[in-house]
Amino acid sequence: MPATDLALLIDAAHAAGQIALSHWQRDPKTWTKTDASPVSAADLAVDLALRDALLSARPAYGWMSEETPDDPTRLRAEHCFILDPIDGTRAFLKGEPTWAVSLAVTTGSQPTAAVIHLPARNLTYTADATGAWCNGIPLQASTHSAPDGARTLGNKAAFATHNWDGVPAFDRAFRPSMAYRLACVAQGKADAMLTLHRAWEWDIAAGALIAASAGAAVTDRRGGPLLFNSPQRTTDGVIAANPTLSAAIRARLA
Repeated sequence: MPATDLALLIDAAHAAGQIALSHWQRDPKTWTKTDASPVSAADLAVDLALRDALLSARPAYGWMSEETPDDPTRLRAEHCFILDPIDGTRAFLKGEPTWAVSLAVTTGSQPTAAVIHLPARNLTYTADATGAWCNGIPLQASTHSAPDGARTLGNKAAFATHNWDGVPAFDRAFRPSMAYRLACVAQGKADAMLTLHRAWEWDIAAGALIAASAGAAVTDRRGGPLLFNSPQRTTDGVIAANPTLSAAIRARLA
């Protein structure tokens, strides 16, 4: 089964992408969750379709999704699906194209198969233990080594002065989907991505494997390993960059 997980995720992501596109730019019904983030009928429809497709194929796997109440039985599963049905919901609801279906399988605490599919951009990032690809083309993280001038993806909070012992002169940018930010590091479109707040596992599990399989170091904000399918479902921030740049960024943190 694990040997064919990537093919399963690819098929599921493309089917889910078609469902999402059927709602995109069509003003789907929207609610506000208790954390003030939006969720739409599209998120829920994609979540339901993925759950049916993936768990029917792998009934022994655990399940962790942003749009499904947590089931602690996942902690006893050898393998677990970790996913965000639509990562970048705010952009999706604005009719913007940068949102993604983000899917991963973990074995133990580590992702072993991953897909980030951006239907509106016709981009599909994939990875397993053997490498990472975008639309079938191999990916390689950049070799830029210094924080100053590094093309770095993050939100405004990540660059707040209190986080740094002197904020580096990053070439700063932002992408709505955290999964896509990690994919950009894998592709060398960005040199680094970072978030210094706790990160939900469904936002980063797929991207962590894709970036790491392309040669990036993907750690928490202190340089520790990212462990998935955890009881709390979060990590202590994320830094993704080639190993030299990652260490240099962490050295500048307060």
